[in-house]
Amino acid sequence: MKKIVARAGAVLLTLALAAGCGGEKAPVNKPSESPKASANGTSSDPGANKEPVKFSISMRTLNVAYVEKHPDINKDKYVQKLEEMTNSDLDIRLIPHNEYQEKMVQMFATNDIPDVVQGSGGISGPELAGSVENGVFLPLNDLLQEHGQDLLKFIPKAAWDRMTDSKTGNIYGIPEVLSNPSRRATWIRTDLLKKVNKEIPTTVEETLDVLRAFKEIGVEQPFAGRQNFKYADTFFGAYDVFGYLNQFKLFPDGQVKPSFFDTENMKKAIQVYKTMYDEGLISKEFATIESTDFRSNVTSGKAGMWSMNANELPIWGAQLKNNVPEAEVALVPSPAGTDGKGGYAHYNPVTRSFFINVNAKDKAADIVKFFNWMVSDEADLLFSFGIEGEDYELVNGEPKFEVPTDTEGTDKMRYLNYWLWLVQDTTYNKRVSSLSETGLQMIDAFDNMLAKEGRRGIEFDPRLEALIQNPDLNPKSDEMPPLILESVLRIVYGKDSIDSFDKTLEEYLSKGGNAIIKEATDRYNNKENSYE
Repeated sequence: MKKIVARAGAVLLTLALAAGCGGEKAPVNKPSESPKASANGTSSDPGANKEPVKFSISMRTLNVAYVEKHPDINKDKYVQKLEEMTNSDLDIRLIPHNEYQEKMVQMFATNDIPDVVQGSGGISGPELAGSVENGVFLPLNDLLQEHGQDLLKFIPKAAWDRMTDSKTGNIYGIPEVLSNPSRRATWIRTDLLKKVNKEIPTTVEETLDVLRAFKEIGVEQPFAGRQNFKYADTFFGAYDVFGYLNQFKLFPDGQVKPSFFDTENMKKAIQVYKTMYDEGLISKEFATIESTDFRSNVTSGKAGMWSMNANELPIWGAQLKNNVPEAEVALVPSPAGTDGKGGYAHYNPVTRSFFINVNAKDKAADIVKFFNWMVSDEADLLFSFGIEGEDYELVNGEPKFEVPTDTEGTDKMRYLNYWLWLVQDTTYNKRVSSLSETGLQMIDAFDNMLAKEGRRGIEFDPRLEALIQNPDLNPKSDEMPPLILESVLRIVYGKDSIDSFDKTLEEYLSKGGNAIIKEATDRYNNKENSYE
């Protein structure tokens, strides 16, 4: 059997516990070299005795179980430790993960805006509802120069560019960064591969053969599907036809179009999903499976192959192992299509971003200090391991840490490593990953497998005005436009023929697609806020 990247089990819990684009590469969770990266009155701050800075902050729950189950996150001991270490007093306002965009738009509409607002990327995301352009947030250039030098050193230019108004040069947000744009991975149950006497598949055809073999031995969901193809878009990647917000392509006719205008490869990808549906290789209800059920299907042992962020391996792998002791899982190269390539849509360099309300101007300096502390050695230890003396010990200057193996413990680590650590390189947590040989294998997978696969397209930020004016044609970061998605689902479910997709593209053009393509082509040729 070909080399397996990593295996599930308790040892996997020493791997990265973080979330997981391009441009200049930031160091992976490298602490600031400044000896005084402390905030708002810690022992390194000349104003050590001043009152804590009080500020409110909205944060998306991100499907983090520890957060969503907590009775009051503001009373959590790790939040309180963070407040102690940064001389701050936080009022965290949670926004449900699945209602994030709607709740954000509502927040701006009612003008009930906290001191700090968490965004999902750059300054023009739909969740911000034009708030940056409308003057809701402070420009941060001077504040960063005075109080955020460690942030300026740590965060790469590609990420700062996403937070900067190109017309004025003003920086409006502090970004959390991703140095490796290839964040999602293909996972497979290697114990099932052994059972069916198959090697790790490398092509679409080999993958279908493996899925058929899984079905023959009774695997309930050979391939785990999910609503709107989220985290189930493996075969759109194989044929390079994602059609997402950052997946425009320059076509031979000189026009910049969504990638699904490559009709030959789009039809091939759709046909794969139709074949999987017809043969029972994917759940008949896949189009209605939401994130919670998707995770449950995987960790309960119902699935043979799926897609998920590579950094979830320690948690999902451990939970799968707890439920199915014989289970083994690996991150493997994604199936390749006709061009010999595969993988998932590349992410942009910013995973989360934080904006300061203009009405919080009087405390903005201390808020910037708070975020500056996030790239310090103290922060690295807190968010990697927890509270010294309770979660870990320092022995001869090195952390001695017992990685949890139960669901409660792994959920807590995901909360610390990922959710509560607001500014870091989210590719992987180097401290935790480096504790074991298996963790080092995971790092090798990120650096030498995932870094070489995936699909990069053209992205426009701010997004195209023609997209905003045509909601039915407007894609999300990882979902096709509603018109295209509906057409694909109808074909997969046998309601329409594969050739009906040609008429769908004609409808796309007639409903505003021609304006989208013209604007995209003009902006690309003029190098106007386009990224590749």
